[in-house]
Amino acid sequence: MASILKTESFLYPYRKIIFSASLLIFTLFIGVFGYMFIEKIPFLDALYMTVITVATVGYREIVPPSDAGKIFTIFLIITSFGIFAYAISSITQFIVEGEFNQFFKNRKKVEEIAKLHNHVIICGFGRNGRQAAQVLKAHNQRFVVIEKDSNITDNITHKYKHLVLNGDASNDETLIKAGIQRAKAIITTLPNDADNLFIVLSARHLNPNIYIISRASEENSDTKLKIAGANKVIMPDKVGGAHMGTLVLKPDTVELIEMISSQGLNDVSLEEILYSDLSASLQHKTLKELELRHKCGANIIGFKTPDGHYIINPSPDTPIIPNSKIFVLGTKEQIKRLKSLLSENS
Repeated sequence: MASILKTESFLYPYRKIIFSASLLIFTLFIGVFGYMFIEKIPFLDALYMTVITVATVGYREIVPPSDAGKIFTIFLIITSFGIFAYAISSITQFIVEGEFNQFFKNRKKVEEIAKLHNHVIICGFGRNGRQAAQVLKAHNQRFVVIEKDSNITDNITHKYKHLVLNGDASNDETLIKAGIQRAKAIITTLPNDADNLFIVLSARHLNPNIYIISRASEENSDTKLKIAGANKVIMPDKVGGAHMGTLVLKPDTVELIEMISSQGLNDVSLEEILYSDLSASLQHKTLKELELRHKCGANIIGFKTPDGHYIINPSPDTPIIPNSKIFVLGTKEQIKRLKSLLSENS
């Protein structure tokens, strides 16, 4: 079902030329069948008669037409003249106006997106969307951008241009083309809360397990977005104001947090370790028994319980249980050794 929808969404922009070609083929089929039936002539002769009639080139007939053949020819000329002209103009326009090259570019893009799994979809490439893309890019996370404004998509530089789709993110076909059913998360950053709400509803319907992050502008929109299916709702103005207030009260603390949670541009990294990331030999042990500090130098600074509670600076005796998560802080080199350690034990 997904492959059918993907094919339909890919062919949708080219429905005009597909429709024209279908009409032309249908006309040729009617002409060939009609001449073979009425004039009792072979297929090739019937095809020849149909082509010279539809194209109105004026060559002589293969056989003298009967009265029924003359009537059929008149009918074929009248009905096919407009169809033939429409089909030729559509095909010419498709080639001359660059749609031919765009067809193959879009096909290549669709094929590349079809290979993506566990990627992120960013809806809207304004200030918030661009910042989200920068963070994902810095952490080598594959993502697809959906932007309706062609002026924005045409000016996206290669530095941030993973895969960019020019279309309406509130359209299910566009989301399917972006690989919504295989994506692990979607970020919708449109300035209109109603548009974000519509995208959240569509995304949750198309992929019930996807992680949804939505922007909200109005005070009462966050509740509606969560009811619609958003996992997290961010209000940029509210977050920005709170951030500025905290900068006044605790500037060094904020700077430290920003350094830890920055866009991968420094040597400090905060990593999440899922219970499922641990090998069987490490599961159900305590944090102390992991010996992460001793083995790789990283520090465990947080723990998330299966029911969603966060524990800051957890006790060494905290047991690691299914659906829990460990937060580890360290340098990039320490995190690299940590991942190597986990892969060795897996």
